[in-house]
Amino acid sequence: MSEDERSQAPDHLKVLAKGEIEVIGRLPWSSNRTFMTRCVSGDLELLAVYKPGRGERKLWDFPPCIYRREVAAFELSEILGWEIVPQTVEREDAPYGPGSLQRFVTADFSEHHFTLVEDETNHDGLRTICAFDVVANNADRKSGHCLIDEDGHIWAIDNGLSFHRQPKLRTVIWEFAGEAVPERVLVDLQRVLDDTKALDGMRYLLTGGEIEALRQRIRGLLRARRFPVPDPDTYHYPWPLV
Repeated sequence: MSEDERSQAPDHLKVLAKGEIEVIGRLPWSSNRTFMTRCVSGDLELLAVYKPGRGERKLWDFPPCIYRREVAAFELSEILGWEIVPQTVEREDAPYGPGSLQRFVTADFSEHHFTLVEDETNHDGLRTICAFDVVANNADRKSGHCLIDEDGHIWAIDNGLSFHRQPKLRTVIWEFAGEAVPERVLVDLQRVLDDTKALDGMRYLLTGGEIEALRQRIRGLLRARRFPVPDPDTYHYPWPLV
């Protein structure tokens, strides 16, 4: 994230949380109804992706309102200090009912995980997302969910299928399996674990059991100090891959 974007981040959150929402159109290729919107608050304007709860398909293993897990993913990214999930808020007063509103990332959409991983300069960013997905228990990290912006920062979007209590990790990011987790990542995870109140702000989004399972996954990665290796007896890739 550029210095200019860092300085604007609080304003982005303000616009997302309080701005007037105008629906521009529906985004294609989404399994749930997803809309491009324009958010305006005074002189500030922002493009945002809106995911209403009423547009979600029912899932047998996740409860309704998975859009709230999009917000929880942003909160966790901020708590860890990783800045890999675009600013995301919950809006009760959105045009098609309650849902999540996430800052739209201007990116090169020809790039995705499978192309990004070919350049070693992207590996630190992808390792961070890999660690994030392990502790968040992301069940649907497709290649196209990794975006690189014009400043070379890699973002992780579409995090709704996360934070389940049962192991459900399904991801395309297995290039680092068995490698040592970067020390900077371990330091951040240990800091969050040591602060017993660090995750309390997510209680309006997740159940107590889900937050405890999140802590257990953090403990597990800290003990292992290595990225997990996929179990050959389980299905560990999402579908489709991109």
